[in-house]
Amino acid sequence: MNKFTRRIILYAFAIWSFFPLYWLLNTSFKTSKDALARPPTFIFKPILDNYLDVISNNEVWNYFVDSLIVAVGTTFFGLLIGIPAAYILARFNFKGNADYGFWILSTRMTPPIAMLIPFFIMYLKLGILDTHIGLIIAHVGLNLSIIVWLMRGFYEEIPMEIEEASYVDGSSYFQTFYKIALPLSLPGISAVGIITFLFSWNEFLFALVLGDSVVRTSPVGLYGFVGYQKIYWGQLSASASLLLIPVLFFVFLFQKPLIKGLTLGSFK
Repeated sequence: MNKFTRRIILYAFAIWSFFPLYWLLNTSFKTSKDALARPPTFIFKPILDNYLDVISNNEVWNYFVDSLIVAVGTTFFGLLIGIPAAYILARFNFKGNADYGFWILSTRMTPPIAMLIPFFIMYLKLGILDTHIGLIIAHVGLNLSIIVWLMRGFYEEIPMEIEEASYVDGSSYFQTFYKIALPLSLPGISAVGIITFLFSWNEFLFALVLGDSVVRTSPVGLYGFVGYQKIYWGQLSASASLLLIPVLFFVFLFQKPLIKGLTLGSFK
């Protein structure tokens, strides 16, 4: 494959990847008539009415706050549980080590809808249905296998000799983990943290069933623009565009740690 062909394939893939984002932004500046036009209109008079309606809607800001609380909480507690578990699986040989690792990974293979009814019944009895903590627990359960799996691969890439030198100096297992392994794994933690945040931020099914009344995240809230007889495409696109801003900011802010984490073993 020559250089020209590779460029054509790369440009085609880039256009295919960014076209939905372009279409979203394009629709957010259209009137209802232009948004429903068939064939689609690419030349039109842009308006800001959709953004003004969304910004003045307090419910949209509540969706954003709920999503932020759930996503940040999921990321924090997921990393708090998943990092030590991944380190133990990567560094200590004990009976059933491989089985535990496979079992943790297999939980991600389970269709989420198969776990939804047990979660709903359990939450209903515990009284945590439609609460932030309930949704955070569910999202941690959904993403914990990914955190452990990726961080385990990252810790396996760190040379064992570095930690053995720490043991020789008299450090305990915890001191070695805290002073040696944890700082070396910061790029991987950043990458996994961003992925966990995005998974939680975009999750719809559990947020719809386990929340939707008091706690309503952005994906569920945006579904409110889909009416029985009409879809408010302009406001829906404007809301989705505004809710993309913190996600893009978060990704660009940690771009260097993310790339470093992806290339140092997290996804190998």
